Amino acid sequence: MIEERIKELTQQIVQRFKDSGYDVNAKEVEKRLKLLILEFKVPESEAKRTITNYLLKELDIPRESLITESELVKVADITKPNQWVSLKVKVVQLWDSNSPSISQVGLVGDETGTIKFVIWAKADKDPVEEGKCYLFKNVVTDSFAGRMQINVNKNSEISEIDEEITLPPREIEVVGALISIQQNSGLIRRCKTCNRVMSKGVCPIHGKVEGYDDLRIKGVIDDGENVYEVVLNEQNIKNLTGIGLKEAKEIAEEFLDRTAVLAELKKRLLGKYFKLVGDRGERYLIVKNIEFLRIDVKKEVEKLINSLEA
Repeated sequence: MIEERIKELTQQIVQRFKDSGYDVNAKEVEKRLKLLILEFKVPESEAKRTITNYLLKELDIPRESLITESELVKVADITKPNQWVSLKVKVVQLWDSNSPSISQVGLVGDETGTIKFVIWAKADKDPVEEGKCYLFKNVVTDSFAGRMQINVNKNSEISEIDEEITLPPREIEVVGALISIQQNSGLIRRCKTCNRVMSKGVCPIHGKVEGYDDLRIKGVIDDGENVYEVVLNEQNIKNLTGIGLKEAKEIAEEFLDRTAVLAELKKRLLGKYFKLVGDRGERYLIVKNIEFLRIDVKKEVEKLINSLEA
């Protein structure tokens, strides 16, 4: 049994160096493991660490170039920065990023919670898709603005898995007024490769490439106590205004100006009250259902006056 365990440990060490681009002598590794474990009764973990350090020094390999072995953890377990971990997660949201150094950014989660992820452009990874489940292997924990996140670099791996990851409930209901519609709303253009919002026909990652039209609103809802940054998709907007992607294109063609769509949406929606249901993300509330809230303004003003006089 112990001989089999030593062979298993040997394979783990050899494979770790191989994955990092280095070949080591398996027989030499096994010989040293037997000496440490059988003769000197060194614990397995200490034996692996000792032999790894020996090989790094003997082969003059920088420690940072060796892929770190990472433990499979849950999102809730991530509490410290600069840790190497692996997670099985579902991609909850993908966000826009205007930084060419970032390939993708968004939110992933498991049954214990959600966490922001960043895939650096230098990592050269295939893009992930919303709603799909992946194994994020050998990613690095980080802390930004007081919140934990995970970073995917060139030593990380991302592979799609055939598992269904259950996310914790994130749905909330909000009743309030739309007090602002932000930039990059209305009739926008997205990159066909990464779905990022393009500016003047240029994707921040892929440069001047072919794109496709989309309709969305990034706005702010005020319920009197809190403000929520919300994202409305084409279907949300069409249900409220009758303006879908087809109608938006017609408006843009009529005025020879794509910004005319945003102006029309602001005219119809800003200052109005809504009842909406959505999923809370790291920053934005992704709206699933939204409807106008019919308010008797006269009664509301009377109520406000009465409360001030009381």
